[in-house]
Amino acid sequence: MAWRFALVIDPAASDDPRTDFSGTLTPIDVTAPALSVGEMSTQRGDGIFESIGVVDRHAQEVGPHLERLAHSARLCDLPAPHLEQWRQAIAVAEEHCPPRGEGVIKLILSRGVEHGPTPTAWVTAAEAPDNSAARERGIKVVTLDRGYGIDTPARAPWLLLGAKTLSYAVNMAAIREAKRRGADDAVFVTSDGFVLEAPTASLILRIAGRFVTPAPNGGILHGTTQLSLFAHLEEQGAQTAYETIPLSALAQADAAWLVSSVRLAAPIRAIDGRELAVDGELTASFNGYLLTPRD
Repeated sequence: MAWRFALVIDPAASDDPRTDFSGTLTPIDVTAPALSVGEMSTQRGDGIFESIGVVDRHAQEVGPHLERLAHSARLCDLPAPHLEQWRQAIAVAEEHCPPRGEGVIKLILSRGVEHGPTPTAWVTAAEAPDNSAARERGIKVVTLDRGYGIDTPARAPWLLLGAKTLSYAVNMAAIREAKRRGADDAVFVTSDGFVLEAPTASLILRIAGRFVTPAPNGGILHGTTQLSLFAHLEEQGAQTAYETIPLSALAQADAAWLVSSVRLAAPIRAIDGRELAVDGELTASFNGYLLTPRD
């Protein structure tokens, strides 16, 4: 990404009564060193983040992203973020995104320096990569074993499977493996055969006219873009559902998409080598909606 802006946040307590947090937001040089060598985000991936899509300098779905940041913080035993402080930081970062076109704002909250007194927090702004090919031509995916059963998240909450953590080595390894197999991306499945999500996106299937996504009870990160798109579909009169989806159900889908805040809706044109029709008109409608500035 072409980094355009970064600022460091001096994290406020979640009950801080202030309304103006400008004094806690410090812009920094994106080309200069900024983190301590003892920083837990880089030493251990011990932190959380959010990536917010930006359209024409308008950050999309800020409220849901902040809610998910707070949810991840709770799961990871991090101090609760002051959401108004982060909202003000996002507003500053917006001004440094491209005036026209797409950008991305990242929120990062780390445990900080080992044995340090406070967490480390910062926000970045960058130009978004060009995702037009994926949106228009579609992508090929393969299914990959995530290495745990559908009931594991409930039995082992310390695995943080529902948190958006900085520990993305497995996610990136899965994408590399997908490319080694001749695909563009992956869809994780549980070891007992249930569909989960992609490494950096949510999965939506159209089965018998209904739009279905895996229920967020198997350690799935609840996708802000998927939530927004489902609300849009419901307004159009479509049926949506969250279900525990067996791997065999992928063969019943007549269309499928990976959706995320930056790539938006990418239609799937093949799953494990099986061709899948791309609904170009509906996909264009999805992305038209997702590219409309909205709160």
